[in-house]
Amino acid sequence: MLEASLREKLVKEYNIIFWDFDGVIKESVAVKSVAFGQLFLQYGREVAGRVRQHHEAHGGVSRYEKIPIYLAWAGEAVTEDKVHDFCDKFSELVLQAVIDSDWVPGVREYLQANYARQCFILVTATPLEEIQQIVQSLQIAPYFKGIFGAPTSKTVAIRDALQRMNCSPEQALVVGDSETDLDAAKANNVAFLLRRTTLNRVLQEQYSGPMFDNLSDE
Repeated sequence: MLEASLREKLVKEYNIIFWDFDGVIKESVAVKSVAFGQLFLQYGREVAGRVRQHHEAHGGVSRYEKIPIYLAWAGEAVTEDKVHDFCDKFSELVLQAVIDSDWVPGVREYLQANYARQCFILVTATPLEEIQQIVQSLQIAPYFKGIFGAPTSKTVAIRDALQRMNCSPEQALVVGDSETDLDAAKANNVAFLLRRTTLNRVLQEQYSGPMFDNLSDE
């Protein structure tokens, strides 16, 4: 649970909050791990297991970066057409599963209660068209002043949003669950709040800043 002092700071101090999606708004990291395993199971259980492990250890990295690596492990020629084909198949596997996955407790309620007085921006490695479809299905699109997805990197998305809104880094916070999120925050001199999950325990040990489990009072 987010400590009361941190919750108050999150509510009162920051004008703009950048939210990651998988593992921060929805419990969807494991959904994508299963999908990657299914996608590469045709190449054997060893390859599929290696793919799942890599995905879970590299949260926040776009599928466009991961799939070429996995194709090489599978012994496939890494061509643009092959990468796009696998990305399309992956999207088919995960889209509805992400929509149906559990909410991170308290996050939807926080977004709904505070979007009118704080600026929320969604920053994810999910392809832009796909994340737009997801947030529309979840009926949370109105909560966000901006939505960024792949191929735009999180670092660039945060930089561009701060510039466009004429907002100083001191006024902003990144809420994420991966090293990619942390690196994007650092690159823009923005504060970072880590959402603890079972898949980022190594990062929890390395990170000395604020963390939370959920935004629920229960």
